[in-house]
Amino acid sequence: MAYLTQAQLEAMGFAALGVNVRISDKASLYEPEKMSLGDHTRIDDFCVVSGHVSTGRNVHIAPLCLVAGGAPGIRFDDFAGLAYGVKVFAQSDDYSGASLTNPTVPAAFKTEIMAPVTLGRHVIVGANAVVAPGVALREGTAVGAGAVVLSSSAPWTILAGVPAKAIKARSTELLQLEQDYLRSDAP
Repeated sequence: MAYLTQAQLEAMGFAALGVNVRISDKASLYEPEKMSLGDHTRIDDFCVVSGHVSTGRNVHIAPLCLVAGGAPGIRFDDFAGLAYGVKVFAQSDDYSGASLTNPTVPAAFKTEIMAPVTLGRHVIVGANAVVAPGVALREGTAVGAGAVVLSSSAPWTILAGVPAKAIKARSTELLQLEQDYLRSDAP
């Protein structure tokens, strides 16, 4: 995987750009001036990231993800990550049939659902999961592969299914590893 150079990243005009940010040269970023990327953020091949998006430190977005921040925005707190093929939406067309849909239709003829999305510290979202507008995945939440997350989570919960439901608590042991890592000289 080839990453953009520091000069290429700086030329994109991000609202904020941390140190050691790695973005694949095969990723597509739209409106980078609305994005704030924290230290050690990595965005891999074939991702599409758009609109208001902010990341804390050590955030990873794996290949083939869609992060559609739009106007409301998506926030990734420290150590949050998306596995392959995850889709996160901060806005969506109204699928009820009460309005027209798709971006070719003028706003006067359609209704969009718009609400910010938050992925708290140590949130991990499994492959091909979908996160809907307005969801807050609270600290330590783990989402199973293929889940469809329509509502917010309690901290340190494992979610799975369609629609996603809490299936059990998640261990907090990784918090000690976080402290060890932050005290180390590792990047």
